[in-house]
Amino acid sequence: MDVLVDTSIWIDYFREGKNSKDLDYLIDENVIIINDIILAELVPYLKIKKQLKVINLLHEINRVPLNIQWDEIIDFQIKCLKCGANGVGIPDLIIAQNAKQLGCKIYSLDKHFRLLNQALKIKLYM
Repeated sequence: MDVLVDTSIWIDYFREGKNSKDLDYLIDENVIIINDIILAELVPYLKIKKQLKVINLLHEINRVPLNIQWDEIIDFQIKCLKCGANGVGIPDLIIAQNAKQLGCKIYSLDKHFRLLNQALKIKLYM
């Protein structure tokens, strides 16, 4: 099963954090995917730091298309609010929607995805 690797994991990975081995494993298994929101969060900082090699490597990852269904995003937000998951941003909702559409797991350190898992039953890579 493909795993959509969120920005928080990449930042941790670049800092050689505690999740480096897990991401290395997923890379070796060739199951990681990325989307344009995650790239938009990562690439500007990497460009400022002149990390062109890293940017090129990120662009080599299987990039999945975004098919944003705004009515569903609104429904997701309502479900989150009803179960007390306040403060979940639209980018995280779009990433969750993308993962649900693709039937893949999300790998993230962001607590919002655990809240989304409770409200929307998204699949998480743990």
